[in-house]
Amino acid sequence: MRLHRLSITAFGPFGATQEVDFDALSSAGLFLLHGPTGAGKTSVLDAVCFALYGAVPGARQSPGASLRSDHAPADLPTEVQLELTVGGRRLEVTRSPAQPRPKKRGDGFTLEKAQSRLRGHDPERGWQALSKSHQEIGEELTRLIGMSRDQFCQVVLLPQGDFARFLRSDAEARGKLLGRLFDTRRFAAVEERLAELRRGGEARVTAADERILALAQRIAQAAGPAGAEATPIAARPGEPGLAEAVLEWAAVARSTARERLDIAHRVLTGAEGRQRTARHALDTERELARLQERYEETVRRAAALEERRPGHDRCQEELERARKADRVAPALELREEAELAHRRADAALDRARAQLPSDLADAGPDQLADLERRFRQELGGLESARRAEARSAGIDGERERLERESRADDATVRDADAWLAGWDAVHAGLRERIATAQEAATRAERLAGLLAPARRRLEAARRRDALADELLAAGETLAEARERALDAHESWLGLRERRLRDIAAELAAGLVDGTPCTVCGSAEHPAPATEGDGHVDRATEETALTAHRRAEETRARAEQALGLVRERHATAHAEARDAAAPAAADGASAAAVADGEAQGAPGPSVDELRDTVDRLAAEHAAEHLLAAGTHAAREALDAAEREHADRLELRQEAERRAAARTSRREALDREQTALHDELAAVRGASGSVAAHADRLTRRVELLAEAAEAVRAERDAARRRKEADDRLSDAAFRAGFDTPEAAAATLLDAAAQRDLQHRIDAWQAEAAAVADRRAERDAREAAEQPAARPSAAQGAFETAEWLLREASSALAAADQRCGELTRLSRQAADEVRRLGPVRQEYERVARLAGLAAGTSADNERKMRLEAYVLAARLEQVAAAATARLQRMSSGRYTLVHSDARTGGRRAGLGLHVVDAWTGSERDTATLSGGETFFASLALALGLADVVTEEAGGVRLDTLFIDEGFGSLDDQTLDEVLDVLDSLRERDRSVGIVSHVADLRRRIPVRLEVVKERQGSSVRHRL
Repeated sequence: MRLHRLSITAFGPFGATQEVDFDALSSAGLFLLHGPTGAGKTSVLDAVCFALYGAVPGARQSPGASLRSDHAPADLPTEVQLELTVGGRRLEVTRSPAQPRPKKRGDGFTLEKAQSRLRGHDPERGWQALSKSHQEIGEELTRLIGMSRDQFCQVVLLPQGDFARFLRSDAEARGKLLGRLFDTRRFAAVEERLAELRRGGEARVTAADERILALAQRIAQAAGPAGAEATPIAARPGEPGLAEAVLEWAAVARSTARERLDIAHRVLTGAEGRQRTARHALDTERELARLQERYEETVRRAAALEERRPGHDRCQEELERARKADRVAPALELREEAELAHRRADAALDRARAQLPSDLADAGPDQLADLERRFRQELGGLESARRAEARSAGIDGERERLERESRADDATVRDADAWLAGWDAVHAGLRERIATAQEAATRAERLAGLLAPARRRLEAARRRDALADELLAAGETLAEARERALDAHESWLGLRERRLRDIAAELAAGLVDGTPCTVCGSAEHPAPATEGDGHVDRATEETALTAHRRAEETRARAEQALGLVRERHATAHAEARDAAAPAAADGASAAAVADGEAQGAPGPSVDELRDTVDRLAAEHAAEHLLAAGTHAAREALDAAEREHADRLELRQEAERRAAARTSRREALDREQTALHDELAAVRGASGSVAAHADRLTRRVELLAEAAEAVRAERDAARRRKEADDRLSDAAFRAGFDTPEAAAATLLDAAAQRDLQHRIDAWQAEAAAVADRRAERDAREAAEQPAARPSAAQGAFETAEWLLREASSALAAADQRCGELTRLSRQAADEVRRLGPVRQEYERVARLAGLAAGTSADNERKMRLEAYVLAARLEQVAAAATARLQRMSSGRYTLVHSDARTGGRRAGLGLHVVDAWTGSERDTATLSGGETFFASLALALGLADVVTEEAGGVRLDTLFIDEGFGSLDDQTLDEVLDVLDSLRERDRSVGIVSHVADLRRRIPVRLEVVKERQGSSVRHRL
């Protein structure tokens, strides 16, 4: 992670916007952040932390504290903007805390919510907005940095002497920080995975044991009383020996169940014998009771039969008389039908006579038939008159049609005459329209040839004017670049001259006692030169040289850009002055333009060329619109000529049809006169032949109906008389005095069947009683004592119940044996399946316990992740020792310790070895100054190891806040030499201190100035 730029506005002690250029400060590798107490040195670090995490370090994040500067104007919002590179990405994060702002309407203030913005830089597209969400920005930055806010403050910012916190932390706190820095999540994941596999294996073993116990419970339920008597299983799920105990217990239950099955077989055999005996006794008693009951029922039925005998005799006599009357029934039905037919015929005759004239009311059928024939003959003679009448109506219709055609033809002739009267004028106008459109097309082509060059010149004039502005701006840019290049060159030469004046002091800084000087070759250095005020080191000179070269490159690019703009401007100017392309619609304007160019004028302006283009475009559009009507004019002329020919033809056809209609009218008039004379003789008093025919048809129908009604009435009277004679003869032969007596005795088929059923039922009952009186076994049973079937039934039910109980007991015993065998087989299968599962569980449990540090095989009780972090801590201690020995003049060495302290786990201990005493002791025993440079060396070593770690976070910028006042001059020099060596790895260290001696030792400084209107920063490069 590398910081580039920090912008602070109305934050802490800074009342206005302050810019911090970390790129310039970091170029020397070591820079000093100094200023008087309370000026705001630590607030700069707070701003960095707030930009990254949205909060300042925990020690200064007190409840209710405001980050807004009291020096800031009310309308200037508090804002921190940080530009950095992290994870290979260049980002810009901007944050504003919750703060009051003046209301837009009215007086007073309103609280504005905190805001955050994150942008990313793309080499091709520039800065791109990424997010405005507090949560998303915080998660993204935390993921890229790889540390939380507290960890970042401990490793990168290290504010107010907190170097010693990591040095004095316990193993658990060190483990959390190192785990985030070195990304040991995969080892923690291995621990968790092994623990998860152990829990899964334990769950599978427990589940298998629970299934075996569930089978044992089912075996106990299936065993019944035998299971309750057995010794219960004491083992619990997961305990060894559970499976064997269940199998042994199941074998005992199966043996007991087989013994009970043999006993149930013997009990069932005895119950079956007793049941057969009781069944035979019950059947005997039931048969005796049945015979006795049958004999008593026969006696009762014989008495009842004698009581119904008189009714039987009456039914038999009534049935015989009804059967005699059945022989008279056909004659009675024939008489009734003849009477009904006579009444119908008489009513029809009355209706027919009512419709006849009074003189024909008493006419006979012969007279009516003669009249009918005469009217039918007259009706047949009207057919030719009907055809004549139809033809007369057709002639009337045809004459009307001829009149309509005559009127239509007259209108056609008048319309054609009116249209043809103006034909010459219309024809001449259409030809003139075609000629005008053709001339407009010719003019439009000529204007199109003038319009395209005029537009090109207009576009060139616009580019010429735009490039003139760019040319002026490019000239100003080149002048500024030349001034900056000249200033950078002078600055570099001045710094180089100052460095050469003090080059002796710079060479003297590298002298070592006993080593020859590279200039004079002497091994003794009695009076080495010292640095004077304003000494310039090599890094400062190189920075100035780099700035000079960059300025020269900028000047060269500005000159190149100016030449390119000049070339483009000259090309556009030449195109705008092109006299070969005409730019006017008439010859006078074109000549004027040519004269102006010949005299060396600067060329036409954009407005002049625009007016010319607009005028040409308008004229071209008008001519083009007029020329577009050529095709329509030709089509209109063709259509008019076709219509002229059509109207001439229509008028001639109308005249021919008029002559033909005159001849047809004369022929129709002669035919109509002959038809009128013929119809007048036939119709008589009727209005038409059809009306006369309808009247004759009605008369014929009435006469035919009346004649038929007279004949039907006479036939019906004759049939009625014949039916009376037959009925009287049939009643006499059947033995009845009158037909009425026979009708009174007559019964329908249902009544006769009912009588027959009664007679048959009595006779069947009499036969049945006679048969049962003849049964010998019933008479013998009646002579014996009364039967007792209820007692035999009770004895049989008891024996049946005992048999069912024995059968149920046998079935239950057999089912119990089968169920126990099946469950025992299932238990054995479960035990066999459990074997590999338990072995796998024991193997995984040993590995999980070893990785978690809870196994007896892990002597130091060290977790796998702690073991890996211990190796990393050894690397950190080794890297820190390289600097600690330089800072302590070879006295102290940091070593890693995996010894256990108290009841805690081992692995992340840290000790210091004192070379003067040869003892190894805890780092907490160091003095204040010793603690400072020891913890500083440890923090720098930690940064080195994290950077070298493949998956770790690169820490390119570190800040050291205070602690240098506790060092003597020699130790301070050694510490600064160590910090200055960090430049070799492209890392920068910022020292926050108000120690005055550091301002002399560190030339690159960021000074925080405390003023009444608020603090400000100044760069000293």
